[in-house]
Amino acid sequence: MALASRLLSRSTRQLCAGQVVLRPEHAVPVRSFAKEAAAPTALKGDQVLKDIFYEVKNKLETAIGVLRKEKITIDPEDPAAVSEYAKVMKSVRQKANLMSESQIIKFNIEIDTHEIPDARSYLLKLKETRVKRGLIDVQGIEDLQMAALDKVEKEIKKPLMRNDKKGIALLTAEFDKINQKLGISKEDLPKYEEHLELKIAKAQLEELKKEALEAMETQKKREEFKDEEMPSVKSLDIRNFI
Repeated sequence: MALASRLLSRSTRQLCAGQVVLRPEHAVPVRSFAKEAAAPTALKGDQVLKDIFYEVKNKLETAIGVLRKEKITIDPEDPAAVSEYAKVMKSVRQKANLMSESQIIKFNIEIDTHEIPDARSYLLKLKETRVKRGLIDVQGIEDLQMAALDKVEKEIKKPLMRNDKKGIALLTAEFDKINQKLGISKEDLPKYEEHLELKIAKAQLEELKKEALEAMETQKKREEFKDEEMPSVKSLDIRNFI
C-alpha cells in the first residue's frame, strides 16, 4: 500500500490537485458571491465548497479509472515510454475534464495580469510566471521583447499602456518581426505545446521513478525482505497497485 500511495501521488493526485479551483466556471460564482453576499439567490459559501469537493472526487475517480486500464512504463530515459505516458495523461485530462499545463499557464496569466495597466509590467509578470513554472527562455525572447518595447516607447515618447490600441499595434508588429526572425509561427503552437507536455511527462516519470526506488529501499530494510532482490522500476505495473 505504501508503494501504491507513492506512485499515485505522482500521477492522478498531482494531475488533479488544485486544478478545479482554477477553472473559469468557478471564478464567476465566487466573485458573484463576494459582490452580492446579501442577495437571497447568491450561492452560499458552503455549497460552493461542497460542489468543488464533489467535482474533485469525481475527477480523481475518473483519472484512476483510466490508469487502471493503461500501462505505464516508469522509464524516463526511454522516449517511447515518455511519449506513451504523455498520451495516458492526456487521456486522463480529457476524460476528467482537466486543464493541460499550457491551459493552466494561460489561465494563470489571465488572472495575474488582468489589472496590469502597462505593457512593461505585463511582460515582467510573464517572465515571473515563466520562472515559477521552471520554463527556460532558451532563445532569449524576453530580452528581444523588452528591446522592442523600448523602441516603441521611445517612438511614442511615453510608457506604453495596454489600452493604447495604436501603441499596442506597433508593439505587436515588432513582436511579429521577432517571431519571423526566430522562425516562430502561430501554426506551430500545437507543436510547442506537445513539446512542453513531453517535457512535463519526462519530469513526472523521473519523480515516479524516484518515489518507487525510495519505497522499495524502505521495504528492503524490513527483516522479511532484506534478502529479497528488488525488481527493476520499469518492470513495475502501476495497475497492480491501484
